Amino acid sequence: QVQLVESGGGLVQAGGSLRLSCAASGRTLSRYTMGWFRQAPGKEREFVAWISRSGGTTDYAEPVKGRFTISRDNAKISVYLQMNSLKPDDTAVYYCAASARVGNYYSIQSYDYWGQGTQVTVSS
Repeated sequence: QVQLVESGGGLVQAGGSLRLSCAASGRTLSRYTMGWFRQAPGKEREFVAWISRSGGTTDYAEPVKGRFTISRDNAKISVYLQMNSLKPDDTAVYYCAASARVGNYYSIQSYDYWGQGTQVTVSS
């Protein structure tokens, strides 16, 4: 069992930055591929970014490429999402998730554990 707790959300103006953190407990984080997803009001939860167990491989959804950076610190059992040049369309609840599987890390179904989410609001 892995418990995930997100933090770092808040209200920011367009063009600003936020850094989300996801703290894990219960198991060694290095066993899991980690992902960030987001869900805007009235929309389905969507993929944002994922990072491999070692941190050597990452990928991003097209809307956030070049603006967001996912990273991890296995020693601190944490995963981060640095978000720069934020836009109002980035407003959503952001969730981190852990996957013990080998497969499609772009899909919600590939993840075994989820945090409770943190709200990010970007004003225009």
